Amino acid sequence: MLKSFPLLLALAAGTAAAAATPAALLQGYAGQARQADPAFEPSASRGAAFFRLQRAAASGHSACTDCHTDDPRQPGRTRAHKAIAPLAPVANPERLADAAKTEKWLGRNCRDVVGRPCTAAEKADIAAWLISIR
Repeated sequence: MLKSFPLLLALAAGTAAAAATPAALLQGYAGQARQADPAFEPSASRGAAFFRLQRAAASGHSACTDCHTDDPRQPGRTRAHKAIAPLAPVANPERLADAAKTEKWLGRNCRDVVGRPCTAAEKADIAAWLISIR
């Protein structure tokens, strides 16, 4: 969470209640990723591949698609059968529109599926992919 704190401050500074646009969120993650790799450019194709990659996860979730479905324009379901709103901003304008919520859910889901926090580059790639979906 400390690594993402500057992103949250930057996004909250110009907007009310940490509201953001998906593009601003993507720029924040890409900026963080460029601190480690100045040549980094977000990739929608890497984001899609990361989202669909099957992993051996101790949580019982082997891919993001286990709960979110293969099509982020569609609603998903948790293992407890609780509804999950679509991930793609085109289908759900609330997605990627609040930096704090995005960080909370990426943090939780990355730990569940990949067993660690996602990197800024992975977050940027996922955001780039979700934004690209029409």
